[in-house]
Amino acid sequence: MAQLIDGKKISNEIKEELKAEVEALKRQGKEICLAVVQVGQDPASCVYVNNKKKACAYIGIRSEAYELPETVEEEELLGVFSLVKKFLY
Repeated sequence: MAQLIDGKKISNEIKEELKAEVEALKRQGKEICLAVVQVGQDPASCVYVNNKKKACAYIGIRSEAYELPETVEEEELLGVFSLVKKFLY
């Protein structure tokens, strides 16, 4: 028999758990950051990235978004990736 689950409830529970974990890490002097590189303006991708930004803001995670046109040259794209590397530990 199929079981009906409440996806919004589960999502909210996970966000609350993450929020507590992020707060604990911040008390230890650590900062969490999500860096996103988006190439082009695909509407579905824009919605996805905006939802990640909102979730980060709620949880207390810093987010950095690099939005580039579809016509981005390889050299510029690689330059953005070198900027993103600074967020890696």
